[in-house]
Amino acid sequence: MLTLQGLCCTTAHSDSFLFVFHLEGNECTDANARYCGKCIQAGAKCGWCKDPDFLKQGETVSSRCDEVQSLVKRGCVEAMIENPKGDKKVLKNKAVTNRKKGAEKLKPEDITQIQPQKLSLTLRSGQPQSFELKFKRAEDYPIDLYYLMDLSYSMKDDLENVKNLGTSLMLEMSKITSDFRIGFGSFVEKTVMPYISTTPAKLLNPCTGDQNCTSPFSYKNVLKLTNDGKRFNTLVGQQHISGNLDSPEGGFDAIMQVAVCGDHIGWRNVTRLLVFSTDAGFHFAGDGKLGGIVLPNDGKCHLENNVYTMSHYYDYPSIAHLVQKLSDNNIQTIFAVTEEFQPVYQELKNLIPKSAVGTLSANSSNVINLIIDAYNVSTMLRLILFDYVIINTYNEHCIFLSESAYIFLLHSQVTFNISVTSKGCPKQGKPETIKIKPLGFTEEVEITLNFICECECHNDAIKNSELCHFGNGTYECGACKCNDGRVGRQCECSSNDVATEDMDRTCRKDNGTDICSNNGECVCGTCECKKRDNPEERYSGQYCECDNFNCDRSGNKLCGGHGSCECRVCVCDPMWTGSACDCSLDNSTCMASNKQMCNGRGKCECGTCKCDDPKFQGPTCETCPTCPGVCAEHKECVQCRAFGTGEKKDKCKEECDDFTLIKVRDRDKLPQPNDASYPVMHCKERDANDCCCLNTAAPCCVSDCPSGPDIIPIVAGVVAGIVLIGLALLLIWKLLMIIHDRREFAKFEKEKMNAKWDTVSAWECNQFCER
Repeated sequence: MLTLQGLCCTTAHSDSFLFVFHLEGNECTDANARYCGKCIQAGAKCGWCKDPDFLKQGETVSSRCDEVQSLVKRGCVEAMIENPKGDKKVLKNKAVTNRKKGAEKLKPEDITQIQPQKLSLTLRSGQPQSFELKFKRAEDYPIDLYYLMDLSYSMKDDLENVKNLGTSLMLEMSKITSDFRIGFGSFVEKTVMPYISTTPAKLLNPCTGDQNCTSPFSYKNVLKLTNDGKRFNTLVGQQHISGNLDSPEGGFDAIMQVAVCGDHIGWRNVTRLLVFSTDAGFHFAGDGKLGGIVLPNDGKCHLENNVYTMSHYYDYPSIAHLVQKLSDNNIQTIFAVTEEFQPVYQELKNLIPKSAVGTLSANSSNVINLIIDAYNVSTMLRLILFDYVIINTYNEHCIFLSESAYIFLLHSQVTFNISVTSKGCPKQGKPETIKIKPLGFTEEVEITLNFICECECHNDAIKNSELCHFGNGTYECGACKCNDGRVGRQCECSSNDVATEDMDRTCRKDNGTDICSNNGECVCGTCECKKRDNPEERYSGQYCECDNFNCDRSGNKLCGGHGSCECRVCVCDPMWTGSACDCSLDNSTCMASNKQMCNGRGKCECGTCKCDDPKFQGPTCETCPTCPGVCAEHKECVQCRAFGTGEKKDKCKEECDDFTLIKVRDRDKLPQPNDASYPVMHCKERDANDCCCLNTAAPCCVSDCPSGPDIIPIVAGVVAGIVLIGLALLLIWKLLMIIHDRREFAKFEKEKMNAKWDTVSAWECNQFCER
């Protein structure tokens, strides 16, 4: 049984882990597979060419194994390639139950919470097979809850609150389910020294002073699961505190018995909750040696009259043993502990799948809330690894908790995408069965795994075939699979004779000294060429003298990227030639816009124009930087033919009679470059009279002499400009004079007022002096 958080898988083999590393290169050729079955196990992309005539001289049998695309490229038709595919079949696919609380009651076995329930996968190594797994916790699903309580003396005040827990918990749980049952058990410690005092008095009453305590015990099943909350309160109310000597308690003994004693506890195949309440730590495997107990816990039920009777005989269970039993019995554990021991039980929670930890108040008054909160936590799923198979789970709607764990909401339907990948074949290739189930639930998905370990052509194998050198091997999938002690492509040699001098002689080309051209080994008198690090590069030939990577290159590409390299010579694709297949036979790139090859000025070689005259340039020899332009070339002849002017007017007939001149009256009648049936261009040249002659390379011509200027508007404009400028200057002068006069007048008025004041002041002074 291999259990990881959220999923439980069962397999007949022992648990082990497989680590997968990414390998660089071609996994098919790296496998060096000499038969088809090994080839298809090397990777999902690997194929085997069973064509008997596929291999070239020097190629080994393992060269039949390669990526499918590479095999096709090398000349193996797809019909001759063994490339089996995996498959999946859903055998049982009952839909999940979708009902609301208060609806018609169903039996637990009639409720479906996980879909599909059974399927068969056919796995090819490295090729994943995926399917959807739906999970939905059904509403109003029955719940069994067992309350396991520490009754050591320190839990005295907690017991008083638990006495009324039954009816209160029944009331709260009725909001979740209408079918709820509750049970109660208690534990203290092993009944041997040094865990308890074994004096007669302490065995009757382990407490000190006037405290009345019950005798110490390991575990009691006080109340079997029942739907009677009042009976729970009654029986719990009759319980008494006990005592022990050390701080850790024997709770693991009690948990083990609760898990394995299903008939005594009354577990049903429904949701099972175990509430473990304590204010102390725990003993685990090995601690029993303190009391002289060395036998490991056997994980079996030992209840007599609802009391664990073998605590003095078996050691405490280990954590791993406890995890296994809880998982086997689909029990979800809730640790209700005091704050002091929270860190300890948090670590324990990480080891027990789907367990929960809650902080217990000083008097256990919040225990109901802890139970409700823990129940609302649903299933977590994570990666599972075991022999030959990797299972991945993914769901985009779950809340991400850790590297591979998810949690989803209560009663919500969640769809997981599960991918199963085989990384090899088990021994003998027999089918295996695994089971996946959410922890805490009895439902499961049963998956039968069938492994593709051999090719279909394996069924047509011919043992001791005559094709394998008088029956020295099995002819299978186009190749010989030699018997023990035989080697060679046709099993023609004994393994004891593969390195003799006579055989090596046949592996030397032209009686040279190099065996297989130093590119292979001589096996059974035949060269088997060695492999290159690059799987695309190969040696071949009778003496391994050929290869497909030492051909001429162009543009840093083998054979210019337009051919294949065969025995160090490029075999070009159609429309390509040359030693490096860099010469194109396509002349379309040399065609000019006038539909002439290289404008009639050169030859097309390897798709490029080679101009006859070096002065012409361009892709189609269309430009000549040092040549006069077409317009300048025809200027003088157009002048003499059209207007009888220009430098050639006296010898126009002799030098300008090699073309036809067409005269038009205005420029709109000239042929347009886009409209002409032959290439034309417009020219604009001026003659000695500054007349502009518009023509084309046709040539056509129209005169465009400039007209003289109109004198009257020019003179009128100049005169009007002078007058306007004069008036503007006069106005500016007048404005400046007005401003100046006003300033002078204001100054005069001010001085006049100052003179009058001086006269009055002198008269008043004279009058004062006379007195």
